[in-house]
Amino acid sequence: MRAAADLCRRSLSSVLRRSCRLYCTDQSSRVKIFDRNLKRKQRDRAAWLMSPKDSLLDAVAENLLDRLEDCKKTFPTALCMGGSLEAIRRLLHGRGGIEKLIMMDTSHDMVKLCEQAEQSLPNKNVETSFIVADEEFLPVKESSLDLVISCLGLHWTNDLPGAMIQSRLALKPDGLFLAAILGGETLRELRIACTVAQMEREGGISPRLSPLAQVRDAGNLLTRAGFSLPGVDVDEYTVRYNSALELIEHLRTMGETNALLQRSKILKRDTALATAAVYESMFAAEDGTIPATFQVIFMTGWREHPSQQRAKRRGSATVSFKDIQKQFGGGS
Repeated sequence: MRAAADLCRRSLSSVLRRSCRLYCTDQSSRVKIFDRNLKRKQRDRAAWLMSPKDSLLDAVAENLLDRLEDCKKTFPTALCMGGSLEAIRRLLHGRGGIEKLIMMDTSHDMVKLCEQAEQSLPNKNVETSFIVADEEFLPVKESSLDLVISCLGLHWTNDLPGAMIQSRLALKPDGLFLAAILGGETLRELRIACTVAQMEREGGISPRLSPLAQVRDAGNLLTRAGFSLPGVDVDEYTVRYNSALELIEHLRTMGETNALLQRSKILKRDTALATAAVYESMFAAEDGTIPATFQVIFMTGWREHPSQQRAKRRGSATVSFKDIQKQFGGGS
Protein backbone atom coordinates (compact mmCIF):
# COMPACT_ATOMS: atom_id res chain seq x y z
CA MET A 1 0.00 0.00 0.00
CA ARG A 2 2.91 2.34 0.71
CA ALA A 3 4.26 1.84 -2.83
CA ALA A 4 0.83 2.54 -4.27
CA ALA A 5 0.56 5.63 -2.09
CA ASP A 6 3.92 6.91 -3.35
CA LEU A 7 2.81 6.40 -6.96
CA CYS A 8 -0.51 8.12 -6.28
CA ARG A 9 1.26 10.98 -4.54
CA ARG A 10 3.48 11.62 -7.58
CA SER A 11 0.62 11.40 -10.08
CA LEU A 12 -1.65 13.48 -7.87
CA SER A 13 1.00 16.17 -7.50
CA SER A 14 1.32 16.36 -11.28
CA VAL A 15 -2.44 16.69 -11.70
CA LEU A 16 -2.63 19.34 -8.99
CA ARG A 17 0.17 21.38 -10.55
CA ARG A 18 -1.66 21.41 -13.88
CA SER A 19 -4.94 22.31 -12.15
CA CYS A 20 -3.31 25.12 -10.18
CA ARG A 21 -1.72 26.55 -13.33
CA LEU A 22 -5.16 26.55 -14.94
CA TYR A 23 -6.67 28.10 -11.80
CA CYS A 24 -4.14 30.95 -11.72
CA THR A 25 -3.92 31.52 -15.49
CA ASP A 26 -5.16 34.46 -17.51
CA GLN A 27 -8.91 34.71 -16.94
CA SER A 28 -9.56 36.12 -20.41
CA SER A 29 -10.27 32.50 -21.39
CA ARG A 30 -13.35 32.67 -19.12
CA VAL A 31 -12.63 29.25 -17.67
CA LYS A 32 -14.98 28.42 -14.83
CA ILE A 33 -13.71 25.91 -12.29
CA PHE A 34 -16.08 26.37 -9.35
CA ASP A 35 -19.85 26.27 -9.08
CA ARG A 36 -20.46 29.60 -7.36
CA ASN A 37 -24.16 28.88 -6.83
CA LEU A 38 -23.30 25.61 -5.07
CA LYS A 39 -20.69 27.40 -2.95
CA ARG A 40 -23.32 29.93 -1.89
CA LYS A 41 -25.61 27.07 -0.79
CA GLN A 42 -22.74 25.42 1.08
CA ARG A 43 -22.11 28.66 2.95
CA ASP A 44 -25.83 28.96 3.71
CA ARG A 45 -25.62 25.50 5.29
CA ALA A 46 -22.39 26.39 7.12
CA ALA A 47 -24.11 29.40 8.70
CA TRP A 48 -26.50 27.00 10.45
CA LEU A 49 -23.87 24.39 11.35
CA MET A 50 -21.03 26.71 12.38
CA SER A 51 -19.98 26.67 16.02
CA PRO A 52 -19.68 30.02 17.84
CA LYS A 53 -15.88 29.64 17.91
CA ASP A 54 -13.76 27.53 15.59
CA SER A 55 -10.13 27.19 16.71
CA LEU A 56 -8.79 26.89 13.15
CA LEU A 57 -10.74 29.84 11.74
CA ASP A 58 -9.90 31.93 14.81
CA ALA A 59 -6.18 31.15 14.50
CA VAL A 60 -6.08 32.16 10.83
CA ALA A 61 -8.12 35.32 11.45
CA GLU A 62 -5.89 36.29 14.39
CA ASN A 63 -2.76 35.76 12.30
CA LEU A 64 -4.17 37.90 9.49
CA LEU A 65 -5.29 40.73 11.79
CA ASP A 66 -1.90 40.78 13.52
CA ARG A 67 -0.54 42.40 10.34
CA LEU A 68 -2.58 45.52 11.12
CA GLU A 69 -0.52 45.99 14.29
CA ASP A 70 2.62 46.23 12.13
CA CYS A 71 1.18 49.29 10.32
CA LYS A 72 1.58 52.77 11.74
CA LYS A 73 -1.30 54.20 9.72
CA THR A 74 -4.99 53.68 10.40
CA PHE A 75 -7.71 52.41 8.09
CA PRO A 76 -10.98 54.24 8.82
CA THR A 77 -13.07 52.46 6.16
CA ALA A 78 -12.70 48.70 5.67
CA LEU A 79 -14.37 45.94 3.68
CA CYS A 80 -14.33 42.33 4.91
CA MET A 81 -15.49 39.93 2.21
CA GLY A 82 -16.32 36.24 2.29
CA GLY A 83 -14.65 33.50 4.28
CA SER A 84 -14.38 33.83 8.06
CA LEU A 85 -16.46 36.98 8.45
CA GLU A 86 -17.58 36.38 12.01
CA ALA A 87 -14.09 35.50 13.25
CA ILE A 88 -12.69 38.73 11.77
CA ARG A 89 -15.47 40.84 13.29
CA ARG A 90 -15.14 39.20 16.72
CA LEU A 91 -11.33 39.32 16.90
CA LEU A 92 -10.78 42.80 15.46
CA HIS A 93 -10.42 44.42 18.92
CA GLY A 94 -9.86 47.93 17.58
CA ARG A 95 -6.88 47.00 15.41
CA GLY A 96 -6.24 49.15 12.38
CA GLY A 97 -8.21 52.11 13.70
CA ILE A 98 -11.27 50.97 11.74
CA GLU A 99 -14.28 53.27 12.14
CA LYS A 100 -16.57 51.89 9.43
CA LEU A 101 -16.66 48.16 8.63
CA ILE A 102 -18.56 46.63 5.70
CA MET A 103 -19.23 42.89 6.00
CA MET A 104 -19.92 41.18 2.67
CA ASP A 105 -20.70 37.62 1.62
CA THR A 106 -22.47 35.79 -1.20
CA SER A 107 -24.50 33.88 1.39
CA HIS A 108 -27.54 35.65 2.82
CA ASP A 109 -27.59 33.31 5.82
CA MET A 110 -23.91 33.96 6.57
CA VAL A 111 -24.48 37.72 6.47
CA LYS A 112 -27.53 37.30 8.72
CA LEU A 113 -25.44 35.26 11.18
CA CYS A 114 -22.85 38.05 11.38
CA GLU A 115 -25.56 40.66 11.79
CA GLN A 116 -27.12 38.75 14.70
CA ALA A 117 -23.70 38.34 16.31
CA GLU A 118 -23.10 42.08 15.97
CA GLN A 119 -26.42 42.82 17.66
CA SER A 120 -25.67 40.50 20.59
CA LEU A 121 -22.03 41.57 21.00
CA PRO A 122 -21.41 44.84 19.14
CA ASN A 123 -18.00 46.22 18.24
CA LYS A 124 -17.67 49.51 20.09
CA ASN A 125 -16.67 52.58 18.09
CA VAL A 126 -17.11 50.68 14.80
CA GLU A 127 -20.04 51.37 12.50
CA THR A 128 -20.82 48.01 10.91
CA SER A 129 -22.96 47.42 7.83
CA PHE A 130 -23.85 44.21 6.01
CA ILE A 131 -24.35 43.47 2.31
CA VAL A 132 -24.91 40.37 0.18
CA ALA A 133 -22.62 40.47 -2.87
CA ASP A 134 -20.07 38.45 -4.84
CA GLU A 135 -16.30 38.92 -4.54
CA GLU A 136 -16.07 38.62 -8.33
CA PHE A 137 -18.36 41.65 -8.78
CA LEU A 138 -17.60 44.12 -6.01
CA PRO A 139 -20.41 46.68 -5.53
CA VAL A 140 -17.95 49.27 -4.23
CA LYS A 141 -16.94 52.63 -5.68
CA GLU A 142 -13.39 53.07 -6.88
CA SER A 143 -10.95 54.59 -4.37
CA SER A 144 -13.49 54.42 -1.52
CA LEU A 145 -11.82 52.04 0.95
CA ASP A 146 -8.73 52.17 3.15
CA LEU A 147 -8.58 48.42 3.77
CA VAL A 148 -9.83 45.22 2.12
CA ILE A 149 -9.72 41.99 4.13
CA SER A 150 -10.51 38.49 2.87
CA CYS A 151 -9.98 35.59 5.26
CA LEU A 152 -10.30 32.16 3.62
CA GLY A 153 -12.72 33.17 0.88
CA LEU A 154 -10.93 34.13 -2.33
CA HIS A 155 -9.71 30.62 -3.17
CA TRP A 156 -13.28 29.80 -4.27
CA THR A 157 -13.45 32.52 -6.94
CA ASN A 158 -13.28 31.57 -10.61
CA ASP A 159 -11.49 34.81 -11.48
CA LEU A 160 -9.01 35.26 -8.65
CA PRO A 161 -6.80 37.82 -10.48
CA GLY A 162 -9.91 39.78 -11.47
CA ALA A 163 -11.24 39.78 -7.89
CA MET A 164 -7.87 41.06 -6.66
CA ILE A 165 -7.78 43.77 -9.31
CA GLN A 166 -11.24 44.93 -8.24
CA SER A 167 -10.05 45.01 -4.63
CA ARG A 168 -7.09 47.19 -5.61
CA LEU A 169 -9.31 49.60 -7.55
CA ALA A 170 -11.67 49.86 -4.57
CA LEU A 171 -8.79 50.97 -2.36
CA LYS A 172 -7.70 54.56 -1.93
CA PRO A 173 -4.08 55.35 -2.78
CA ASP A 174 -1.88 53.77 -0.08
CA GLY A 175 -4.78 51.48 0.88
CA LEU A 176 -4.01 47.97 2.15
CA PHE A 177 -5.13 44.58 0.85
CA LEU A 178 -4.95 41.66 3.28
CA ALA A 179 -5.95 38.14 2.30
CA ALA A 180 -5.58 34.57 3.48
CA ILE A 181 -6.29 31.67 1.13
CA LEU A 182 -5.89 27.92 1.44
CA GLY A 183 -2.73 26.67 -0.29
CA GLY A 184 -2.07 23.63 -2.42
CA GLU A 185 -0.79 21.47 0.47
CA THR A 186 -4.13 21.72 2.26
CA LEU A 187 -5.68 18.33 3.12
CA ARG A 188 -2.80 16.45 1.51
CA GLU A 189 -3.53 13.43 3.71
CA LEU A 190 -7.15 13.30 2.54
CA ARG A 191 -6.12 13.72 -1.11
CA ILE A 192 -3.74 10.74 -0.87
CA ALA A 193 -6.25 8.54 0.98
CA CYS A 194 -9.03 9.40 -1.45
CA THR A 195 -6.82 8.70 -4.47
CA VAL A 196 -5.65 5.32 -3.15
CA ALA A 197 -9.22 4.28 -2.27
CA GLN A 198 -10.61 5.30 -5.65
CA MET A 199 -7.88 3.45 -7.55
CA GLU A 200 -8.49 0.32 -5.49
CA ARG A 201 -12.31 0.37 -5.65
CA GLU A 202 -13.07 2.14 -8.93
CA GLY A 203 -9.93 1.64 -11.01
CA GLY A 204 -9.35 5.38 -11.53
CA ILE A 205 -9.62 8.79 -9.92
CA SER A 206 -12.03 11.70 -10.22
CA PRO A 207 -11.73 15.19 -8.67
CA ARG A 208 -12.94 15.08 -5.09
CA LEU A 209 -10.99 18.05 -3.74
CA SER A 210 -10.61 21.48 -5.29
CA PRO A 211 -7.36 22.73 -6.86
CA LEU A 212 -5.67 25.42 -4.79
CA ALA A 213 -2.97 27.98 -5.50
CA GLN A 214 0.66 27.20 -4.74
CA VAL A 215 2.82 29.53 -2.64
CA ARG A 216 4.86 30.58 -5.68
CA ASP A 217 1.66 31.68 -7.43
CA ALA A 218 0.63 34.13 -4.71
CA GLY A 219 3.36 36.70 -5.42
CA ASN A 220 2.58 36.56 -9.14
CA LEU A 221 -1.10 37.14 -8.41
CA LEU A 222 -0.34 40.25 -6.34
CA THR A 223 1.95 41.62 -9.05
CA ARG A 224 -0.53 40.91 -11.83
CA ALA A 225 -3.27 42.63 -9.85
CA GLY A 226 -1.09 45.77 -9.72
CA PHE A 227 -0.34 45.87 -6.00
CA SER A 228 2.84 47.54 -4.85
CA LEU A 229 5.07 46.24 -2.05
CA PRO A 230 3.66 42.70 -2.34
CA GLY A 231 4.29 40.34 0.53
CA VAL A 232 3.59 36.62 0.87
CA ASP A 233 4.14 34.20 3.71
CA VAL A 234 2.76 30.79 4.53
CA ASP A 235 1.77 28.90 7.66
CA GLU A 236 0.56 25.37 8.22
CA TYR A 237 -2.01 24.32 10.79
CA THR A 238 -2.44 20.69 11.79
CA VAL A 239 -5.82 19.76 13.24
CA ARG A 240 -6.40 16.34 14.78
CA TYR A 241 -9.71 14.49 14.43
CA ASN A 242 -11.11 11.28 15.89
CA SER A 243 -12.01 10.00 12.42
CA ALA A 244 -12.14 10.95 8.75
CA LEU A 245 -15.89 11.44 9.09
CA GLU A 246 -15.30 14.08 11.78
CA LEU A 247 -12.94 15.88 9.39
CA ILE A 248 -15.59 15.90 6.64
CA GLU A 249 -18.15 17.26 9.09
CA HIS A 250 -15.75 20.05 10.08
CA LEU A 251 -15.27 20.95 6.41
CA ARG A 252 -19.06 21.21 6.07
CA THR A 253 -19.33 23.54 9.04
CA MET A 254 -16.65 25.77 7.49
CA GLY A 255 -18.30 25.74 4.05
CA GLU A 256 -15.14 24.22 2.56
CA THR A 257 -16.54 21.14 0.80
CA ASN A 258 -16.05 20.40 -2.89
CA ALA A 259 -17.60 22.91 -5.32
CA LEU A 260 -15.95 21.92 -8.60
CA LEU A 261 -18.12 22.21 -11.68
CA GLN A 262 -16.61 18.97 -13.02
CA ARG A 263 -17.02 17.10 -9.73
CA SER A 264 -18.38 13.59 -9.52
CA LYS A 265 -21.78 13.96 -7.87
CA ILE A 266 -21.93 10.37 -6.60
CA LEU A 267 -19.61 8.94 -3.95
CA LYS A 268 -19.97 5.20 -3.58
CA ARG A 269 -20.36 3.93 -0.03
CA ASP A 270 -17.53 1.40 -0.31
CA THR A 271 -15.20 4.08 -1.72
CA ALA A 272 -16.02 6.41 1.18
CA LEU A 273 -15.40 3.64 3.74
CA ALA A 274 -12.18 2.67 1.97
CA THR A 275 -11.00 6.29 2.06
CA ALA A 276 -11.56 6.44 5.82
CA ALA A 277 -9.76 3.12 6.30
CA VAL A 278 -6.77 4.16 4.17
CA TYR A 279 -6.59 7.51 5.96
CA GLU A 280 -6.46 5.87 9.37
CA SER A 281 -4.00 3.14 8.34
CA MET A 282 -1.55 5.60 6.78
CA PHE A 283 -1.76 8.64 9.05
CA ALA A 284 -3.30 7.71 12.40
CA ALA A 285 -1.31 8.52 15.53
CA GLU A 286 -0.80 6.18 18.48
CA ASP A 287 -3.80 7.69 20.25
CA GLY A 288 -6.02 6.86 17.25
CA THR A 289 -6.50 10.42 16.04
CA ILE A 290 -5.78 11.45 12.47
CA PRO A 291 -4.09 14.70 11.35
CA ALA A 292 -5.31 17.09 8.67
CA THR A 293 -3.00 19.76 7.28
CA PHE A 294 -4.32 23.21 6.36
CA GLN A 295 -1.78 25.32 4.49
CA VAL A 296 -2.68 29.02 4.59
CA ILE A 297 -1.08 31.59 2.29
CA PHE A 298 -1.14 35.16 3.60
CA MET A 299 -0.95 37.95 1.02
CA THR A 300 -0.30 41.66 1.57
CA GLY A 301 -0.39 44.40 -1.05
CA TRP A 302 -0.80 48.16 -1.23
CA ARG A 303 -2.37 50.44 -3.77
CA GLU A 304 0.35 52.59 -5.28
CA HIS A 305 1.16 55.94 -3.65
CA PRO A 306 4.07 58.39 -4.17
CA SER A 307 5.14 58.04 -0.53
CA GLN A 308 5.89 54.33 -0.86
CA GLN A 309 9.36 52.89 -1.31
CA ARG A 310 10.31 52.04 -4.86
CA ALA A 311 13.09 50.06 -6.43
CA LYS A 312 15.60 52.12 -8.39
CA ARG A 313 15.61 51.92 -12.16
CA ARG A 314 17.75 49.08 -13.49
CA GLY A 315 21.22 50.32 -14.42
CA SER A 316 21.04 53.40 -12.18
CA ALA A 317 23.55 52.08 -9.60
CA THR A 318 26.75 54.14 -9.22
CA VAL A 319 28.77 51.51 -7.33
CA SER A 320 29.52 48.03 -8.66
CA PHE A 321 29.40 44.86 -6.59
CA LYS A 322 33.02 44.19 -7.53
CA ASP A 323 34.09 47.42 -5.83
CA ILE A 324 32.09 46.54 -2.73
CA GLN A 325 33.62 43.07 -2.69
CA LYS A 326 37.13 44.51 -2.90
CA GLN A 327 36.44 47.10 -0.19
CA PHE A 328 35.21 44.55 2.34
CA GLY A 329 37.72 41.87 1.44
CA GLY A 330 35.26 39.40 0.02
CA GLY A 331 37.49 38.38 -2.85
CA SER A 332 39.26 35.58 -0.95
